[in-house]
Amino acid sequence: MPPTTVRPATRHDLHRIVEIYNYYVINTPITFTIEPVTVEGFSEWFKEHTTGPRYKLFVAEEAGQVVAFAGTGRFRERAAYDTTAEVTVYCAHDAGGRGIGTMLYRTLLDAIAGADLNRLVAGITLPNDASVALHQRFGFKAVGIFSENGRKFGRYWDVLWMERPLRLP
Repeated sequence: MPPTTVRPATRHDLHRIVEIYNYYVINTPITFTIEPVTVEGFSEWFKEHTTGPRYKLFVAEEAGQVVAFAGTGRFRERAAYDTTAEVTVYCAHDAGGRGIGTMLYRTLLDAIAGADLNRLVAGITLPNDASVALHQRFGFKAVGIFSENGRKFGRYWDVLWMERPLRLP
């Protein structure tokens, strides 16, 4: 297995980020996006996740190929929410279970440590034991479940919301 490196995402990575994301769009309920996204359509998302000290985006790379990404983005539009960021992490479907998400989150949390953020939140479609375990490893605590609040593949899915302070005690 080639070594895994983590680095800030660049616009050049957007094509591969979209490929990784679209696997989950097409094959899983993990994202509630229903139709595959395009590079052009994901450009604004990329900009949001790479602009300013609060929002960062990192990729994990092996042998020159992006295999995962993780970042922080805006939680809600209203200004009072600006000190809360939503985290996201996606590994290529054949790259899970190797600690890449842990590497990415470690780098991401270090990068935003001094940002003007109070809370990090994550919404996880259930069931997703691996994602829940990853977030717990980084101090996220469950704060509630929205039951059946997303419909995909002809059924309703629950979403677990987790949060943690940016600076753990």
